[in-house]
Amino acid sequence: MALKPPPPQRFDRRLLAPMMLGAVLNPINTAIIAVALAPIGIALGAPASETVWLVSALYLATAIGQPLVGRLVDIYGVKRLFLAGGALVAVAGAIGLLIPASHDSIWWLVVARVVLGLGTCAGYPAAMHMIRAEGQRTGVASPAVILTVLSVTTQTVAVIGPTLGGLLIGAWGWRATFAVNLPLGVASVILGWILLPRTTGLEPPRDQRPRIDGLGILFFAVTMLALLVFLQNISVATLWMVAVALVAGAGLVWWELRVDAPFIDLRVLGGNGPLLLTYTRSLLTATISYTFVYGFTQWLEEGRTLSPTAAGLVLLPVFAAGIGVALAFGRRPEVLWKLLIGSIAQLAAGVLVLFMGGTTPIWFLVVTMLVLGIPQGLNNLAIQNTLYHQAEPERIASSAGLLRTFFYLGAIVASVVYGNVYGAHATTGGLHVLGWVVIGISVVFLLITVLDRSLRAIGHEGAGGGDAGGADGGGADAGGSPSTGEPSARTMRA
Repeated sequence: MALKPPPPQRFDRRLLAPMMLGAVLNPINTAIIAVALAPIGIALGAPASETVWLVSALYLATAIGQPLVGRLVDIYGVKRLFLAGGALVAVAGAIGLLIPASHDSIWWLVVARVVLGLGTCAGYPAAMHMIRAEGQRTGVASPAVILTVLSVTTQTVAVIGPTLGGLLIGAWGWRATFAVNLPLGVASVILGWILLPRTTGLEPPRDQRPRIDGLGILFFAVTMLALLVFLQNISVATLWMVAVALVAGAGLVWWELRVDAPFIDLRVLGGNGPLLLTYTRSLLTATISYTFVYGFTQWLEEGRTLSPTAAGLVLLPVFAAGIGVALAFGRRPEVLWKLLIGSIAQLAAGVLVLFMGGTTPIWFLVVTMLVLGIPQGLNNLAIQNTLYHQAEPERIASSAGLLRTFFYLGAIVASVVYGNVYGAHATTGGLHVLGWVVIGISVVFLLITVLDRSLRAIGHEGAGGGDAGGADGGGADAGGSPSTGEPSARTMRA
């Protein structure tokens, strides 16, 4: 039976279910694996040097795959890519469920994580594409409520992910952390098939589809793979990966500036300074966030001698405050004040770290985590809203995918930072060094936010622009690009 047509001046809320499910597939698997590594290593007799690839494989596949799948979404629409992604997620779950319990199976699990990473790549770009398409259809320039729902959903999943993983392992063993993707993937396929439209109006007509830039994709994949592998294992022995990344990166620039329909339009990207700053803010935000979540947690257990359970409870205020702040201020479409407050809060959190030691009271640790939760909510929300306005509509999905690439780069940079600062043990001296690192990054974040004049116009398109469920919104030009006071990417291309 055909679905009723969507309301003409309001976001089609039937789309929320597939959008939210698709967007959480990646963060939930990122969180669950944290508690599954040790049980998998014990069950398969695999050392930590092998099980760590279960984490790295997903990072690598996602960092490379998100812009690629996003570009395919921009060209072919959300439905077929969303369905393909859900099918891959289900396949990855089946691999983890069916492989034998032997040492060699660890590499089958790595393959499953690669398949899983590629499958989850469709969710976030598809969601951003649908939000942009609905904004164009309804005339709502700033669907802030829907963007907030998306942000809060992914943050909530990050909170419950480790707990869910522990419950799954306790009930059915480590295989359950893979097998859970089987019903999730099937549910994605079913919801996508029923609720997602075949076309949205943003993708080009069939006879005007650009050719897939295969060579550009190859150059990008080689560049990112070499860079990420080097960052995850910095040593003299891996320096040749830097050379590979530089050569492939140079090839990427050379080719993308010459091809008619590039994978990454460097001509537009190079002329869109505000979007480049948004990508930079995403990288810096992830670096600070992951430095705290992993580096600070390690110190809580070794330097402050808390149990893993107590350390996890100390971290909960970060996520609780982040979700609370996002819910409280998500309806406001303005981004500048969110980024400024987030900048100051993460700077304050870095300063507070300098006063911590082996006997620091719990209440002080909790206060610091509450302060850190402010940028956790505001920065991620503002960056997502900013991207929505700055990316050209016909490339919104690939731009969103590239945003996630920069975020994962930040996560990997954080692991490099706290890994080299701590060495064998997480000492209080090392924690203070991390505090200074966070302070330095926060200052850079604050400077590029203050100097970015384009942020002042975002969220001021007109009355009603802040509510995706409102009757009208306005502020979009004929091409669907919000009136932010800056020239659109389409204008710059011309």
